[in-house]
Amino acid sequence: MSKMLLVNWTMGIKGCTSWMSIALGNALLVEWLRQQTKLPHLSEANPQVYVETPLHPEKLTVWCALWAGGIIGPYFFKNDEGHNVTVNGDRYRAMITNFFIPQLNNHDVQELWFQQDGATCHTARATIDLLKDTFGYHLISRFGPVNWPPRSCDLTPLDYFLWCYVKSLVYADKPEMLDHLEDNIRRVIADIRPQMLEKVIENWTSRLDYIRVLCQKSYLKCNATRLSFE
Repeated sequence: MSKMLLVNWTMGIKGCTSWMSIALGNALLVEWLRQQTKLPHLSEANPQVYVETPLHPEKLTVWCALWAGGIIGPYFFKNDEGHNVTVNGDRYRAMITNFFIPQLNNHDVQELWFQQDGATCHTARATIDLLKDTFGYHLISRFGPVNWPPRSCDLTPLDYFLWCYVKSLVYADKPEMLDHLEDNIRRVIADIRPQMLEKVIENWTSRLDYIRVLCQKSYLKCNATRLSFE
């Protein structure tokens, strides 16, 4: 029902045209695994020679915001030494303050709505307070003025389009270093044309219509089942 409420609410805002001013922020954790693995190599001198590799794959975390006017990003989470790090609440708030808001101010966007998923770093009290100070009640998020239902990647173009599209291309030349992978991500995102984003938004509105009809059918079916046992 939470997804149905969000769909109805979204479709009701200015006839859904306000989606043209909704920015969706999301992050992708990209893991890059070396071709080498820790396997024994037989040798006449020493049959137990191992190639040491890190316990965990090297990885980078990239964030983007997508709206009908384009893509803001990518932003790569790094520490003060320039090393790749995962995202936490402090790093996410620093990105919003130092990167996203200045980038957003370069675009002529009226009555912007900002939507994010329910990741913990997105929904910490300090993060929600920062986003409310920035966007007021135009915030769609868990613990925000407008609730974002969990497990709703089918309603998020970054999940069902952008990250899938990016990952399908950035490994084509088999990057051997994280810097190479980062360059590929920047290039692929920069090459996304406005016409493609227009198609994405059209697909999104179709998804809203489909989910609304599907939820209504499910609701009627549940009601009919409940009534039949009364």
